[in-house]
Amino acid sequence: MSVQTEQILLVDVESQTLRLARDGALVQTWPVSTAAKGLGCREGSFQTPTGAHRIRAKIGAGQPMNTVFIGRRPTGEIFGPQLAAQFPQRDWVLSRILWLCGEEKGLNRGADVDSQRRYIYIHGTPDTEPMGVPRSHGCIRMRNQDVMHLFDLVQCGDSVLIS
Repeated sequence: MSVQTEQILLVDVESQTLRLARDGALVQTWPVSTAAKGLGCREGSFQTPTGAHRIRAKIGAGQPMNTVFIGRRPTGEIFGPQLAAQFPQRDWVLSRILWLCGEEKGLNRGADVDSQRRYIYIHGTPDTEPMGVPRSHGCIRMRNQDVMHLFDLVQCGDSVLIS
């Protein structure tokens, strides 16, 4: 009989870090970048939602690092200086996506506060983007190598707490 381990991702907006804990023990910490507009759950706010979430889907397994995603689908492009120059204002979603769904009705689930319908992800971003500084449009950005490593450590259904 296998013993089920409990994993939780803890996103600390103040310190701009993401910690992975397994059975209460810290496994690893990574720098992240949350929303430039701070915390908030409303659709269209461009803020990072708070509260309890779960990983709804893992997207991008087997894709190369810096794979470009639009609408959660790989475009066939690999991010680099030429694409960056061609589309300087694009909010890049790269390498891997952990799509989050809210667990708290009225806070981050349902109506106009639904994290899943807002397409809130933990995802890769160009490695030229600073970490530890709130700069995203609502999602939680990570360095590509870090999000790929995290992707391999977590499962759909794992808890994510954003505070």
